[in-house]
Amino acid sequence: MVRTRFAPSPTGYLHIGGARTALFSWAYAKKHGGTFILRVEDTDLERSSPESVQAILDGMAWLNLDYDEGPFFQMQRMPRYKQVIQQLLDEGHAYHCYCSRDELETMREAQRAKGEKPRYDGRCRQRTTSVHGVNPVVRFKNPTEGAVVIDDLVKGRVVVSNSEMDDLIIARTDGTPTYNFCVVVDDWDMSITHVIRGDDHLNNTPRQINILQALGAPLPQYAHVPMILGHDGERLSKRHGAVSVMQYFEDGYLPEALLNYLARLGWSHGDEEIFSLDQMVQWFDLESISKSPAKFDPEKLSWVNQQYLKTADNARLVELARPFMAQDCCDPAHGPDPVDVFGLLKERVSTLEELADAAVYFYRPLEAHEDLRKQHLTAAIKPALEALVLRLESVTWNKEALNPLIKEICTAHSLKMPQVAMPLRVMITGETQTPSIDAVMALIGRDAVLARIRDHLARYPV
Repeated sequence: MVRTRFAPSPTGYLHIGGARTALFSWAYAKKHGGTFILRVEDTDLERSSPESVQAILDGMAWLNLDYDEGPFFQMQRMPRYKQVIQQLLDEGHAYHCYCSRDELETMREAQRAKGEKPRYDGRCRQRTTSVHGVNPVVRFKNPTEGAVVIDDLVKGRVVVSNSEMDDLIIARTDGTPTYNFCVVVDDWDMSITHVIRGDDHLNNTPRQINILQALGAPLPQYAHVPMILGHDGERLSKRHGAVSVMQYFEDGYLPEALLNYLARLGWSHGDEEIFSLDQMVQWFDLESISKSPAKFDPEKLSWVNQQYLKTADNARLVELARPFMAQDCCDPAHGPDPVDVFGLLKERVSTLEELADAAVYFYRPLEAHEDLRKQHLTAAIKPALEALVLRLESVTWNKEALNPLIKEICTAHSLKMPQVAMPLRVMITGETQTPSIDAVMALIGRDAVLARIRDHLARYPV
C-alpha cells in the first residue's frame, strides 16, 4: 500500500513550492489507491506559530488537497521520540556528547586552518563518564565506513560516503529531539513508503537512512523534486511576486487553475497544458518529473487561470467574486443578474478580481475621463445620439432589437457603426473597451442606460 506524506513546518504560510510538493505526494497516493498524510513538523518552537498552522490548513483546504490521515503534530509525539532516542543509546547507536560551544568552535577553527571541512570529530564517542553540571546533547553514531546509496526516483542513483558525514545531534541539551531525527521516527511509525519532497532535503537523506537502518526500520523510496526558480533563475522568493498560496486566493485565482499550473512546473504529460485534477491523477508518475528546476511564470499562471474562467459555471463565479464586488461597492442585488454579466465578461479577464472590476459599470455609473468625452462626444454625433434616445424609450429591450436600431440610426445620419457605438460606450460605461454595446445595454437596462446618456448630454453639451 502506497503511503505518502506532506510535512510542512509551520513557520510561515503555505508557499508555492510546498503546495507543489503536496500536490505531487497527493497525486501519487491517489494514483495508486494509497494514503496521503498531513504531518506538521512543529519542533522549531521559536519560529512555529498557530497562525502558520492555520495558514497551512487553509491552503490545503482551498486547493482541495484532502488528506486521509492527520494532521499529526510532532510536538504531540515527544514521548515516542524520547523512547527511540533511549533505544539508540541502549543499543550503542548513539552517545552523549558533553562538548561545550567553545570547545566545538576551537575544533572547527583548527580544521579550517588545516583546510579540512569543519565537522564534529567524534571525540565523545568513547566517553564512559559524564561531566558534572553539564547537560549533554545526544549524537547518532554515524557509520564511519561504506556509503549510503539512494536510488532516487527523480534524481537517479546518489552515493554518499559515510566518511563525509559526522555524528548528527538527535537531541538537544534540554532533551528535545532535532528535525532529522523526528522525521525518521515519523516516517517509520507512519509506514511511509514514498518520500516526495524538495531536493533541498537531499543532503538530509543519507543521515536519515543511516538512522532508519540502525533502528532496523524499512526504508521508504525517495523522490527529490527540483526547486522552483523565479524568472531570473534565482530561488523563488517574495521579490518574485506572491508566493503564498492564499495570496492567489486573495487575488482571485481558481484553485483548480493554480493546481494545474503547479503540476506543469516540473512535470508533464506529453504536450497537455490544461487538464483536470482527475486527469492528473490518472497520468501522474514520478518518472515524468523533470530533473531540472522549473521557472515560475506569473503570466503563464494568469493564462491558465483565464482558460478555467472561460469554462467555469457562471453561478459559481458569482459566488466566488462576491468579495471582490463588495470591494468595488457593487451590490449584485441591485442591477442585472451577475450570472448573465459574468457570462458576457469572463472571456475577457484573467482573475476573479478582474472579473468583478470589469462588471462595475453594470451596477453603478463610471465617470468617463475628460479626454474620452472630448474625443467621442462631438457636435457631429449629438443629433444621432438625441435621435437614438427617443427611439430607446419604446424599443423592445433586448440585444436582438437594439443592434438593428443602432444601425438604423447610423444609416439615417450617414455615420459608421463605431462613430455611434464608441460614444455610447463612453456615456454608458465610462470605458472604450467593452463587449458589444448592444449586449451591454441590454443587461444594464433601459432606465439606467437612458439616465446615463441624458446625464452626459446635459452635463457636457457639444
